[in-house]
Amino acid sequence: MSDPERAMLLSVHPRFATAILAGTKTVEVRRQRVAAPPGTPVLLYATAPTMAIVGMARIASVQVATPREVWSASHRSAGITRREYDEYMSGAAQASGLSLEGPITFEDPVPLAALRASGPFHPPQSYRYLTGEDLRRVTEVAPATGAALRGALDELTPA
Repeated sequence: MSDPERAMLLSVHPRFATAILAGTKTVEVRRQRVAAPPGTPVLLYATAPTMAIVGMARIASVQVATPREVWSASHRSAGITRREYDEYMSGAAQASGLSLEGPITFEDPVPLAALRASGPFHPPQSYRYLTGEDLRRVTEVAPATGAALRGALDELTPA
């Protein structure tokens, strides 16, 4: 993997992780600007009570605009109600809509406890980029998931 190897770790509520992996939620919204190029792998960390990396997808595109413009463009694909969106975006000057594609559910989710047992690991409040070392640790902690992850990353990384 080269430096478009950069993968994103995205924290989402379990119901949203399930919907993304099922393909019924294809846009994830964030309160801040997300500058990730198309093709960026996104590992999905499902928050409590799941607390595990449950799958991955890749970024098809990112729209950065006002919250109103992002809602207008993505409300049919965001998997949330207008009320939930407005509460989440309250006070935000800009928003990002991450269009996701190619979801892959990990047969064996990678639990937070296992990630922490192998060294310091802190799931992000929203998202963060993973280093090659972070990705290596995921593949070591969960070999079956690691094989799926390596295969997916190889598929996503241009030759």
